[in-house]
Amino acid sequence: MFRFANIEMLWLLLLVPVMADVYFYMTRRKRQQLRELGDDELVSALMPDASHRRPTVKFVLLLVAMVLLIIASARPQAGTNTETVKRSGIEVMIAMDISNSMMAEDVAPNRLDRAKQMLSKMIDKMQDDKVGLVVFAGEAYTQLPITCDYISAKMFLNSITPDLIPTQGTAIGAAIRTSVRSFGSEQSEAGRAIILLTDAENHEDDAIGAAKEAKEKGIQVFVVGVGKPDGTPIPIPGTGNFRKDRQGQVVVSRLNEQLGKDIAQAGNGMYVRCDNTNTAMKALQQELDKIATAEIETQLYTEYQEQYQSFLLLALLLLVVDFLIMSRQNRTLTRMDIFKERR
Repeated sequence: MFRFANIEMLWLLLLVPVMADVYFYMTRRKRQQLRELGDDELVSALMPDASHRRPTVKFVLLLVAMVLLIIASARPQAGTNTETVKRSGIEVMIAMDISNSMMAEDVAPNRLDRAKQMLSKMIDKMQDDKVGLVVFAGEAYTQLPITCDYISAKMFLNSITPDLIPTQGTAIGAAIRTSVRSFGSEQSEAGRAIILLTDAENHEDDAIGAAKEAKEKGIQVFVVGVGKPDGTPIPIPGTGNFRKDRQGQVVVSRLNEQLGKDIAQAGNGMYVRCDNTNTAMKALQQELDKIATAEIETQLYTEYQEQYQSFLLLALLLLVVDFLIMSRQNRTLTRMDIFKERR
């Protein structure tokens, strides 16, 4: 298991391309200024010790050293020992609708981002539960197998975009069945639940039947409706335009609350609507707290060894090499030819 103890330090890596752009801009500007002074051969003759390559080499060494120092400051660590830990919690699979209609902005900033914000807060409150992630549009895929690794869960959650699934649609039934399979074939005494976040628009399969199948296996299906029944156009990111149908009419996406309620009823769960408040999250959390908990075994890394030393040593070595390389040519060393045959 590999991790960064201070992962926020990696944001400093964004400075690397900025510094590179500034350096190459200044280098081009300097060369243009030299050309304005006169002929290239004449200017070179007036500056015999000048080197065009050494400053670039020194800059690259300095830049690489800086990257290594940033990585070292993030404290890379490797897990060495694992321990089986028993926790008392439940197992939750999150099924996230990522169809284009989830980009509608009837809730701020849009349906998809609002749903992600809500789930992120719920994951922050988890302690002894297991969580997994399924994404769906016209098809459904397991994005994250069920785990106690909340950091990975939030990382995968934040990376979700409609581009993950090219096939458009709202295959809610497939999402529920995929979530059921993602719990695994082993029986568990812990309560199991599926949290389905969708606008429930244009569903393409037997979602209610899938919810009943989940209920028969002891899995409750909770539905979070994202959006508003009144509907709103679906913006095309980066264009300022809205999606249109084949007839050229602007598509208006509406939250199908009735379907969401029917699915929740069939799955022995609850339906809530997600808006710009925390009401839905609190209501859902209260229902999840009612689910029976049981001891869940999980493998945790209990010992981590620091790995920053190698990055730090390599960075110091590069800094020493950078210090030893002169920006200008050394006339004495240039005139020396140790391979010249002596007579």
